[in-house]
Amino acid sequence: MIDIERVQRVSGIVGNSDAIREVLDMIVQVAPVDISVLITGESGTGKEMVAKAIHKLSRRAQYPMVTVNCGAIPAGIIESELFGHKKGAYTGASEDRKGYFETAHKGTIFLDEIGETPLETQVKLLRVLESGEFMRVGDSRTLYTDVRVIAATNKDLGEKAHKGEFRQDLYYRLKTVTIHIPPLRHRVEDIAPLVERFALEFTRNNDMVYRGFMPEAIRLMKRAEWPGNVRELKNFVESILVLEKGERITAEMVERQLGRNIPPVGPKNRLLPVVVDQSAEQAERELILRQLFLLRQDVESIKQALAGQPGVPVGHDIAYLPDSAVEPLHPALKIDEHDQRLIRDEAIGDMTLEELEREAITRTLQFFNNNRRAAARSLGMSERTLYRKINEYGLEPKIKRTTGDR
Repeated sequence: MIDIERVQRVSGIVGNSDAIREVLDMIVQVAPVDISVLITGESGTGKEMVAKAIHKLSRRAQYPMVTVNCGAIPAGIIESELFGHKKGAYTGASEDRKGYFETAHKGTIFLDEIGETPLETQVKLLRVLESGEFMRVGDSRTLYTDVRVIAATNKDLGEKAHKGEFRQDLYYRLKTVTIHIPPLRHRVEDIAPLVERFALEFTRNNDMVYRGFMPEAIRLMKRAEWPGNVRELKNFVESILVLEKGERITAEMVERQLGRNIPPVGPKNRLLPVVVDQSAEQAERELILRQLFLLRQDVESIKQALAGQPGVPVGHDIAYLPDSAVEPLHPALKIDEHDQRLIRDEAIGDMTLEELEREAITRTLQFFNNNRRAAARSLGMSERTLYRKINEYGLEPKIKRTTGDR
């Protein structure tokens, strides 16, 4: 059995969003099975990384994986590149030459941008897929190769086949299993871990100081469209680290570099207690989390006051909570009641996203009496993601029903 964590280690695919988890699940299912795979997605989404993961986790991993960019090979020589040629087949063919399919024997061949392949070449590709047979250019002898074919495209091959620009028989043969990689704008929750990965790799490789990205900078980056997807994000992270010369990356720096690529926010909702540039659902979720953290701070203050005056009786409006009932308040979770942010600026640097997420999930589940559907909706995540987070943080035995509180 192949687990998701192993897929991520082998492939380097970063992300915990539901969309990317579905891609990883598909890799786990298809990698051990010797079947052709079609990978679809916009340019820059990481189709080659998925292909490499499938190969490395397959039974062909000990043999080579040959990558071919079909869109970069001129139409006049693509057949020679794919299938090889015989000496004297054309001017300049001074010796016999193996093609990519012959080189990839017993391994995997990755045909990137397969939609750019000429129609006449597609006939020969179909034959290789179905029987493994091919002929070198200028040769009459049939050769055989045993390869697994993984193809990728950023085009709609179904539409191209309908227009006669791509062979339908080849299209249906390729799409035995299809893995679609979502664009970055559809999985913005993966931007933060991607930025961290790219920044750490770049600064380590170039011996640079890395002081991190401010949360406001990440939030601003999540608003950008990123038409170049993960590739564009990687290039942006590397360029801003160079231009800002080891400084901690702020929202102002990001805005200065991205400029017009960040769409304006919608109209402000002034009916809310806090003016926010976000949807009503997002604002409601943040308000709930804010009140939970404020409530915890109030409880801690009451404990400290009562602990300092042991002789003071406790009234009906205040119930004393023993130390075992409330965990010590992390300094990063203290909030200024007059500040419009969930976390004060001076707390940044003394906390981790894991601590904040763990606290938010625990308190929200308690707030909703362990109703996971309501908690997931409030936190803005799917129930599947919430269940996974509960297992990751080992929260199950710590969350108790509090029917008397609601």
